[in-house]
Parts: sequence; C-alpha cells; structure tokens
Amino acid sequence: MLALAAWFALAAAGALSPTRVKAALSAKQEVPVQVFKAPKASGFFFGTLTKTARGYRLSWQLTFKNLSGTALFAHVQWGRAGKAGPLLIKLCAPCKSGAHGNALASPGEVTLIKTGRTYVNVRTAKNRAGEIRGQIKVG
Repeated sequence: MLALAAWFALAAAGALSPTRVKAALSAKQEVPVQVFKAPKASGFFFGTLTKTARGYRLSWQLTFKNLSGTALFAHVQWGRAGKAGPLLIKLCAPCKSGAHGNALASPGEVTLIKTGRTYVNVRTAKNRAGEIRGQIKVG
C-alpha cells in the first residue's frame, strides 16, 4: 500500500513539472508563400509550460535574423505543418530578436502545443501573413 501511495505521489509530481517546447523557424515553412522573398530569414523559439492556479504559463524567448524588416508581430497559431491557422497566443508586437515574456495558455491550447498542432509565426510589413514560421515541438 505504501508503494502505491509513493507511485501516485511521483506521478502527480511529474504532471506538475514544466514542459519545455521549441521551434526552429524558417522562410521555407511559411504558408501561404511569402509575398516578398526572404530566404535567409530564420529564428528560434524556446518556451516552458508551467501549470498554475489559473491554467498554464508559457515563458518564452524568440530570436530571429535576416528578416525583410521589423518584426511587427509574433504569435503562436493553431495549425499543422503546411496549414495556416488562427492566432492562439500573442507573443510580442513589435518584436526584437531576443524578445521574451510570459503568456497565459488554456488547457486546450496546451494540448494543441504538446501534440504538434501549433506553430510560431513572425510577421513583417512585407510579409503580413508571416515571414518565418516553425512548428512547436516538445523537447
């Protein structure tokens, strides 16, 4: 009985441990195709999802380079690779490389993130639908 109680305690502790997520962003992944080509544009997104009393906190950092201009917005959006989707979580506006912050995420949004159904999208004036993008993965 004591062993079973210990197992449940460990399982509960694991459920509360933070989940690390990441995405490698590139122009090649962008959907729809860019209006203004920026083939050397790239970036990285790193985040940690932590359970809180109000849902989940996403602590994040975003870096990028070689964009066609200022990064106007960056968001987490819903969509599998190759598919455009709606905005879920606002990251920054305007954005500078090295931007970081915290955002609240609902349990449903966390499920989408953990199952590979979200991406980070960075938008510029020349590519308002998105200039670089990357699917978010656990790891």
